[in-house]
Amino acid sequence: MDSIKENYIPKEEKREPPYKTIRIHNRRYLGNKYKLLPFIKDIVETHCEDIRTVADIFSGTGAVASAFTDRKLITNDILYSNYICHVAWFGAEAYSEEKIIALIMGYNLLEIKEDNYMSDNFAGTYFSLEDCRKIGYIRQDIEDRFRSGEINARERALLVASLLYAMDRIANTCGHYDAYRKGAAFDKHLELSVPQPDPDLNQNNICYNMDTNELVKDIEADLVYIDPPYNSRQYCDAYHVLENVARWDKPPVYGVAKKMDRSALKSDYCTQKAPDALAELIDAIHARYLLLSYNNMAEKGNERSNAKISDEDIMRALQKKGTVSVFSEDYKAFSAGKSDIKENQERLFLCVCDGEEKALIPSALNYTGGKYKLLPQMLPYFPQDADKAVDLFCGGCNVGINLKCNKVQFNDSDAHLMGLLDLFRRIPKSEIFERIFSMIERYRLSLVCEYGYAYYGCESSKGLGDYNKSGYNKLRQDFNQKTEKDDEYYFMLYLLIVYSFNNQIRFNKKGEFNLPVGKRDFNRKMQSKLEGFLDRIKSGDYSFTNTDFRKISLETYTEKSFFYADPPYLITCASYNEQAGWTELDESDLLAFLERLDERGIRFALSNVLESKGKKNVILSSWIERHRDKFKVIPLAFHSSLENIRQRKLFIWYHRYQNNSFLGDG
Repeated sequence: MDSIKENYIPKEEKREPPYKTIRIHNRRYLGNKYKLLPFIKDIVETHCEDIRTVADIFSGTGAVASAFTDRKLITNDILYSNYICHVAWFGAEAYSEEKIIALIMGYNLLEIKEDNYMSDNFAGTYFSLEDCRKIGYIRQDIEDRFRSGEINARERALLVASLLYAMDRIANTCGHYDAYRKGAAFDKHLELSVPQPDPDLNQNNICYNMDTNELVKDIEADLVYIDPPYNSRQYCDAYHVLENVARWDKPPVYGVAKKMDRSALKSDYCTQKAPDALAELIDAIHARYLLLSYNNMAEKGNERSNAKISDEDIMRALQKKGTVSVFSEDYKAFSAGKSDIKENQERLFLCVCDGEEKALIPSALNYTGGKYKLLPQMLPYFPQDADKAVDLFCGGCNVGINLKCNKVQFNDSDAHLMGLLDLFRRIPKSEIFERIFSMIERYRLSLVCEYGYAYYGCESSKGLGDYNKSGYNKLRQDFNQKTEKDDEYYFMLYLLIVYSFNNQIRFNKKGEFNLPVGKRDFNRKMQSKLEGFLDRIKSGDYSFTNTDFRKISLETYTEKSFFYADPPYLITCASYNEQAGWTELDESDLLAFLERLDERGIRFALSNVLESKGKKNVILSSWIERHRDKFKVIPLAFHSSLENIRQRKLFIWYHRYQNNSFLGDG
């Protein structure tokens, strides 16, 4: 419709914007797979099922990731110059396009006469003196605006990406920065363009800038795309100028090529260590499918171009993981003019991983009623093919994060809880730990794992309550006096939970956190649980909502979907159902909600109790009797030293398939 409309607008009314635009592929880069995207996408769509999350772990320019923007993306590259472009193209943070356009148009009008880091070091090499002055001025201005809060991290990334793409377009090179052409005329000059990211990106996309072999230990995905360096050409050597400008640490440079120290950026994949590095990488990946790109250059190029990993090495590593298929397509390789490469092919090695199961992990929160210990009994009955799931009363998320489904909506009526969980989703793991440790220091709370009990004049048997009481009470007071529920508010809430009695969450009728100090602190076990939890929620395509279950729309769910309901129990008492937090009306409405799921063919499971301390849930037992022919009741073995728990008898109800066989049967 838009193209038809354009054809009927009189030519004199058509207006070109007063600026140029760029897209992700408008950049020269060694091994760029943009032209192979149809080939790659066809393999994925034809041979991989239910791909909800895609991890591109050697992302380069991000071209392959750009083919999967309809799903959650995890990107990574060891070069910061690539990473910051990934943030620009795939980042979740909102930005002002008007602000970006205005700044870029202003930058293009600049005439800079003063020297700076770029002109002092690079004038007359890859760029002219005039362009070096302009590059240096613009890059510093972007950084100054970011530090002052005038632009956010996404806007900073978009502006830096625009600058890097503009530099690449005019650079006096053959496409990389190992050398420049001496005596060449600088007939092109710097002009920034406005980046055009996909407007419909997944809000859970996450970009990393770290060693890939370390990253894969902490992430999970349905599909992991692997495109490592093929030969001895180190990417940090080929793109050191762009890396320098992106990082903007202004390091000393040396040699004719004006390179800075790049020792921390060297890749084992460009050395004889490459086969071992690949084997280690593949062994550590958590995914259902691996798709590895590698071409068949072998000994066809010059020594620097020869592949570092043989087909035998690749197959040996992948076959330990699962069943491997190989697909190929003709591809024009990069040549520096010294190679005679013919019949070059890019191959895709697709590995369908054997029995790749999610490791069971506990919640970072010690939430009352959590089902972590019951998961081994419950999960075998749950769907193995759910396209998306809803954890309707998620609590600490123990069930949802361990479902065999990477697209989960976590919902709970506790606004404090959901705000904290959303913080964990949004903030980088390193920043979360930094802010927690900083707050521990600010409130003078203990950290026994660093200093030991004796340092605080305490003993393990008696705990840390006496030492932490003063700082904890000050933290609680500051928290209860805060009026804005910003990030600081939720970091304070997490710390209160960590240092509170039994690590619980409880608010009084005034909305104040009112638990006393506990015996323990942010110990190794608590840190480990938080780290594993953060890795999991940052890997999945997870969303967190604070909605009454009655308002959850069912329109987008089908017979492939799954709902899990673990509501407050009507006949028991806990912190989450105090003060009439769950009534008989709520119980009846929930059961009616489950019936609507059944009518639509949507699968569900319900956790509850029928009897406790002489009380019986009559509403639930009557409902079970009415639906005896439709739903199956499964008792769960549950053991606890707590008296009120010993008296419970837990069950789960399952929606059955239309062929009359129950979920989990057989």
